[in-house]
Amino acid sequence: MNLTKSLAGNRLTIRLEGRFDFSVHREFREAVKEAVANPAVKEVVLDLLKAEYIDSSALGMLLLSRENCTGAGKSIRIANPRGTVKEVLHIASFEKLFTIE
Repeated sequence: MNLTKSLAGNRLTIRLEGRFDFSVHREFREAVKEAVANPAVKEVVLDLLKAEYIDSSALGMLLLSRENCTGAGKSIRIANPRGTVKEVLHIASFEKLFTIE
């Protein structure tokens, strides 16, 4: 898994590439923690365009990131899921919890 971050204005985009699973939990948690702590960030976008796989631990990480962001008054959304990743998010009814584009 490769994780990159980019800040544009008040939007922080976290891009995930490859397998989104427990092996990336520390790096992902730190990226979200930094976004929550940064007063300039108002919106967090989780870009899953290049994510090829997502498991239950990643779903849990997404839920925690939502809780942390909304608790800090920041919006969070998921962008560009495709293929199996999109199917897993749909099966887990994440469209009820996140804006998914």
